[in-house]
Amino acid sequence: MEGFILDKIGNTPLVKLQKINPFKNVEIWVKLEFMNPSGSIKDRIVNHIINDAEKNGLLKPGGTIVENTSGNTGAAAAMIGAIKGYKVILTMPDKVSIEKQNALKAFGAEIVVTPTSALPDDPLHYVNTAKRIAAETPNSFRINQYDNPLNPEAHYLSTGPEIWQQTNGRVTHFVAAGSTGGTISGISKYLKEQNPNVFSFMPDPFGSIFYNYFRTGEINLDGSCSYFVEGVGEDHLTKAMNFEMVNDMIQFNDENAFSTARRLAREEGIIGGGTGGANVWAALQLASRLTEPAVIVTVIPDNGAKYLSKMYNDEWMKEKGFSL
Repeated sequence: MEGFILDKIGNTPLVKLQKINPFKNVEIWVKLEFMNPSGSIKDRIVNHIINDAEKNGLLKPGGTIVENTSGNTGAAAAMIGAIKGYKVILTMPDKVSIEKQNALKAFGAEIVVTPTSALPDDPLHYVNTAKRIAAETPNSFRINQYDNPLNPEAHYLSTGPEIWQQTNGRVTHFVAAGSTGGTISGISKYLKEQNPNVFSFMPDPFGSIFYNYFRTGEINLDGSCSYFVEGVGEDHLTKAMNFEMVNDMIQFNDENAFSTARRLAREEGIIGGGTGGANVWAALQLASRLTEPAVIVTVIPDNGAKYLSKMYNDEWMKEKGFSL
């Protein structure tokens, strides 16, 4: 019998890379999070947060869900809002792909596009815009993915246990980039509780502040998120990000992310987004350092269909100066 669509969130496949991993002593496995109903890993956190809000009376029938998003959290919120009858208003930077924007509208959400260049203290910043809209909208609930502890908790309760079970406890290394930081924080916490030796490795794009903060404890005021890859890195610290769960970090650029994602599509048959490309690129960098046998697990957070006008478009890639 067919189940309720929200019951299909999670339990995504974990598959082993067959061709692009040249390191014989290292297995690299990818969790296909684009198999979630709205097409991304964000279904997990949004469903968890909304269920909690309903249970605690923070979101009432006829209410409005408000959130700042790079697209995927918005799609999850829009999907769940459509199912449950909530109005949904979403704010996002203008670098978000047109495919993502149109998907949100398809679910019936209202979108507000803000300048990517707006700094964290600018009223036009997409997070501040969402806060303002929530404050002005009666009976509204803001998901607050960046600072909500239920974000990493969702991964601690679901994604982490799935990875542990799917690898039969063999996982030795976990790789995930972060924007809110919920994925790497929640999954790493669970895996390290099962085996304290699990090594967590986080790629971060040049232009994000996370890498510098991890290395120095100082906030780089030059963080601008001016890179093209979407939904990764950040220009402000988030409460969902627990740096204590991260063993090491590496920086990457758009070329690393996009070229690896395109290789995944052409050589492994996996069409993911730029963050998935960055995660696999980082997993390969990590594998090149290892001398002992290892089992690396990473995630492909979303579907490459959301980027057909960008990283999978040869003309766009050439225009931006990226190799094909």
